[in-house]
Amino acid sequence: MKAKDHILVVDDDQGIRELLRENLERYGFAVSIANGGRQMRSVLAGGAVDLIVLDLMLPGEDGLSLCRELHAAGACPPPILMLTALREEADRILGLELGADDYLAKPFSTRELVARVRAILRRSRMAQAAPAQGLPAPLQQFGTWRLDNCARHLLDSDGAMVALSGAEYRLLRVFLEHPMRVLSRDQLLGLTQGHDSDSFDRSIDILVSRLRKRLRDGSRDAAYIRTVRSEGYMFSPQGQT
Repeated sequence: MKAKDHILVVDDDQGIRELLRENLERYGFAVSIANGGRQMRSVLAGGAVDLIVLDLMLPGEDGLSLCRELHAAGACPPPILMLTALREEADRILGLELGADDYLAKPFSTRELVARVRAILRRSRMAQAAPAQGLPAPLQQFGTWRLDNCARHLLDSDGAMVALSGAEYRLLRVFLEHPMRVLSRDQLLGLTQGHDSDSFDRSIDILVSRLRKRLRDGSRDAAYIRTVRSEGYMFSPQGQT
């Protein structure tokens, strides 16, 4: 029997936690719940989690600080779906900047939640399965970097690991598959998020900015990602000085 995808719901409202658990279990997911950062860490320490549904407005350690913590831990965290009652673009942008894979504004329907969860899991599985299908090499060299397609992280020239979020990994893979080609924001959205995504153009700019920071792009190292004004972005595998 196929193992159920394990979803961790982190929300301080007990009623919402139980409602989300009931609805997700109805659609065939295994669900754990946590009321904040402490319980979240306990669940993560106890076993594998495939996706975290994380409320933004938690008391004390809010969703943004927990998202930042997960991505600063040095390993690849599960993908994160951020729940927010705030509809301001700045709040969505901040969540994406800190490593959330997608966001969902409250109130939302169960069908919309399940669709987002399934879409994120599908993208994550495709990224994990691609190396086994022989599409990219287990290790891809570009410039002074190597991309580990099995562990989905970067290795610098000294062999030190640089963690990538799922969205950052997918974007880098797209760039490596389309070197020296100008890709528009719409193309990058489609190739990284899927054509059924309702992500906005700024989300690609945010992802590019995050990936540049991972690559130390444009500082000591050669610039790998070039902005093409009014067109999009172009990736140079050897870097441009």
